[in-house]
Amino acid sequence: MLFNSLDFAIFLPIVFCVYWFVAKNDTQKQNLVIVISSIVFYCWWDWRFMSLVLMSSVVDFLVGNQLKNETNSLKRKSLLWVSLSVNLGLLCLFKYFNFFVENFIEVFSLFGKDIKSNTLHLILPLGISFYTFQTLSYTIDVYKRKCDPTKNFIAFFAFVSFFPQIVAGPIERATNLLPQFYKSRSFNYQEAVDGMRQILWGLFKKIVIADNCGGFVDEIFNNYTEYNGSTLLLGAIFFAFQIYGDFSGYSDIAIGSSRLFGINLKQNFAFPYFSRDFAEFWRRWHISLSSWFKDYLYIPLGGSRIGLWHKIRNVFVVFLISGFWHGANWTFIFWGALNAIYFLPLLLTNRNRRHLDTVAFGKQFPSMRELIQISITFGLTVLAWVFFRAETIGQAFHFISELFSFSIFDIPFFPRRRHALTLISLIMFFIIIEWEGREKQYAIENLGVDWKPIKRGVIYFAIVFSIFWFGGSEQQFIYFQF
Repeated sequence: MLFNSLDFAIFLPIVFCVYWFVAKNDTQKQNLVIVISSIVFYCWWDWRFMSLVLMSSVVDFLVGNQLKNETNSLKRKSLLWVSLSVNLGLLCLFKYFNFFVENFIEVFSLFGKDIKSNTLHLILPLGISFYTFQTLSYTIDVYKRKCDPTKNFIAFFAFVSFFPQIVAGPIERATNLLPQFYKSRSFNYQEAVDGMRQILWGLFKKIVIADNCGGFVDEIFNNYTEYNGSTLLLGAIFFAFQIYGDFSGYSDIAIGSSRLFGINLKQNFAFPYFSRDFAEFWRRWHISLSSWFKDYLYIPLGGSRIGLWHKIRNVFVVFLISGFWHGANWTFIFWGALNAIYFLPLLLTNRNRRHLDTVAFGKQFPSMRELIQISITFGLTVLAWVFFRAETIGQAFHFISELFSFSIFDIPFFPRRRHALTLISLIMFFIIIEWEGREKQYAIENLGVDWKPIKRGVIYFAIVFSIFWFGGSEQQFIYFQF
């Protein structure tokens, strides 16, 4: 069930009414409504894979409760390894098995060894990368005694399977989300209105920006040998806005939908394209995943409080695994390595925490220095996105080589030039709104709050109208494939 579908437009109000009017203020009944709704939501795609969500939940629920009373360090580690083995084992089987088999065969073929092996015809379970990390965070936190295990399986399963964010995040921590399923929740009108506003902005990002960029991106990347450098550059920029609009749009809809039920999810994107360097970018892009790798991988490896070579190792380990998390393809691994190269100079010169504030905070415009920093960071990000979007490493290098040819000075060519110009205008409007709202949780959080009702109504009507006017057929979210 897609957030941008008619099915979800019917599903969400039904769940909302049952949650508040039938379950009312009974926490256990509300949790049960969430669990049943989450099962329906997930099974709408493929009911067979709900068993994987249930398996991960049962294993971590039982392991967590065993860890509470276990004092023997060896047994505690064994219990932790049970959770890691089951969760990461399922993830590797469904997502990476064929990748490893195919590359194993290819390596031996280089030495003249012809190995015949059949890969498995596996469908990638929806959201497995997200809910696996979410439930693992619970077990690891219980193991480290950062949170107490729960004896309420309904609350725990609601935490793992919560339908607004099970498919593509944000990846929530048990320390933030799980306690919310213990507390009494009552309807808050202002929270609900704010949630609807955030859903609206998420739909605008997805339908108006991401989906319209996607048409040009597919056309250019699928026929990259036929276009000049300037057209390829525009295609790469369109992809940068497609993936941002698509993924941050999903997060906005997930966060907004959660607020309708009195549940608060953490911000997942904080206007990353206004970052002044790559350290700031990764503090603002896919925050839940970046912080997950920081807390559960980077810091346990020693973080940056160790020797030079260990610092370099840790940075590359985190970024390479982050790339591999996104997909079983060498393009994602190369994308991760490239981002490590971008980030490393900042870490080694102790400049990785220079920009902890919002750019041009309290000001209308950035300084010239900030504008140059933002432009350079965005430009390098666009180059990295080419590897993320390309089918092969070879395609990515061919694409980029054309960007540095003299054809970059040619006029971009599009069969649908008028549509492209309209899209560029929409992106410029989008950038302006995002810039104006960069100090908030999402861009239109305070848009028109102090205006007269008529003026405010016109603005929101324009956003709704643009969603219907520029929207087309339902398109899947990019991160569903991860």
